[in-house]
Amino acid sequence: MTIKNVLVIDDEPDIRELLDITLARMGLDSTSVGSVAEALAALNEQRFDLCLTDMRLPDGDGLEIVKYIQKQFPQLPVAVITAHGNVEAAVTALKSGAFDFVSKPVDLQMLRKLIEAALQLKPATAESGGGAERPMLLGGSPAMRKLRGMISKLARSQAPVFIQGESGTGKELVAREIHRAGPRAGQPFIAVNCGAIPGELMESEFFGHKKGSFSGAIADKEGLFAAAEGGTLFLDEVADLPLNMQVKLLRAIQERAIKPIGEQHERPVDVRILSASHKDLHDEVAAGRFRQDLFYRLDVIELQVPPLRERREDIEVLANHFLQRIAAQWGTPPARLSAEALEKLRGYGFPGNVRELENILERACTLSDSDTIDAADIELPEPRQKRTSAAPTTPASSGKLTESLASQERAAILEALEETRWNKTAAAKLLGMTLRQLRYRLTKFGIE
Repeated sequence: MTIKNVLVIDDEPDIRELLDITLARMGLDSTSVGSVAEALAALNEQRFDLCLTDMRLPDGDGLEIVKYIQKQFPQLPVAVITAHGNVEAAVTALKSGAFDFVSKPVDLQMLRKLIEAALQLKPATAESGGGAERPMLLGGSPAMRKLRGMISKLARSQAPVFIQGESGTGKELVAREIHRAGPRAGQPFIAVNCGAIPGELMESEFFGHKKGSFSGAIADKEGLFAAAEGGTLFLDEVADLPLNMQVKLLRAIQERAIKPIGEQHERPVDVRILSASHKDLHDEVAAGRFRQDLFYRLDVIELQVPPLRERREDIEVLANHFLQRIAAQWGTPPARLSAEALEKLRGYGFPGNVRELENILERACTLSDSDTIDAADIELPEPRQKRTSAAPTTPASSGKLTESLASQERAAILEALEETRWNKTAAAKLLGMTLRQLRYRLTKFGIE
C-alpha cells in the first residue's frame, strides 16, 4: 500500500515540525518547505496527495500556491493555515479553490479531521461527483450539465455554498448531492427549514441545551449542529432567520464552535454549512433584513439552480421519472405521456418548477381512464383573474366544502370495498374509476 505524501509549507520551523510529527503519527509521509519558491519547485518534482500551506510566507503568500495548484494540479487538495480570527483571508482562500482552512494556534484534532477528509477525496468528473453511484439530478440540458459539473467541483471543497433558486427547483436535492459526492458522504446530512422554527426555540434547536437551563428544559437536548457533527448542515430558507439568531449563527460558523444553552464553555464542531433561499440575499442585505457579515460567510460560493422553464428539454425525462415513482407508490403499471400531453407540458411556464410538474402529473394519473395520459388529462392552472361578482366563496367555506367532499368520497370508497370484500379491481369498477385512480385515493385517504 502506497503511503500518502503531504507537502507542508510554513516559514516557522516549529510549525513545520509540529505538522510533520502529526502527519507521521497518522502514517503519512511529509515534505516540508519554508517559501513559495521551494513549494513550487517541490510541486513540480514530486507527486503529493495533500498540501498544507501558511498564508504568510517570506516571498509571497499561500494564495499564490492555492491558485497555482488549482491551475496546474486541480485534483490536489490544498488547505491553508491562517492567523486566528483572519476570516477574510480564509474566505478569500476558499473562493480561490482551497479545500479548507485551519487557524493558528493549530487545533490538532481539527487538523486531523481536515487531513482525513481531504485524503478521502476521489477524482472529480465533469458530470457527477466523485464516487457518485447514480445521478439524483435528472436532465441532459446544458443548464443541468453545468450544474452537475459545479456540484462535482464543490464536493471537493469544504467551502460554504449558498444555493440560489426559485421555489420548487430542487435546492435541497442539490445540497444532498454536494454532500453525497464529497468526503463527508458517510456522515450525517441534516436539513432544517429556518422559517419553520419558532423564534423562541431557535437557539435551542441549533445549539442544544442543558437540562434545567430554562423552564421546560427537562432533559439535555442535542442541537442541529451537534447532530450534523462530521457531516453537513443544510440551512434552507436561511433568509428567514431573525437578526438576533443571525449573530449567533455567524459566531458558530466563524469559531467552528457552539455553546448549548446552560453550558459555560464552547464546544468545537466539525460541520460543513450549505444554505439556500428562494429570496435574493443581496436584496435582503440591502434592505437591512440580513447581516452583511453573515452573508459574506455563507455566500463564499454561490450556486444557481436553473428554473424548469430554462431547461424544457428535461421535462420528458423528469415526467417519466415521476410517472415511474407514482406507479411504484400506487402499485400500478406506470402511465405514459402522449405526444400531445408532452407538448402541452413543454409549452407551460412552470412557476412552481419541478415540484409543480410532479403535482400536475399526479393529478393527471387520477384523471386518466387508461395507461396513456392525454393532453385533456393535463390540468394546468388558469391565469389569475380579477374577482367579479356577488358572492365569492370565502376561504373558510371553501375549506369546509373540500373537507365535506373528501369525507363523502372516503365513505363511498370504504362502502365499495366492503361490498366487494376488499377486491380493489371490483371496487374500482363499482365506483366507475380505474384501478390506478382507486389506488391513488387509497393512498390519499390512508386506507390500507
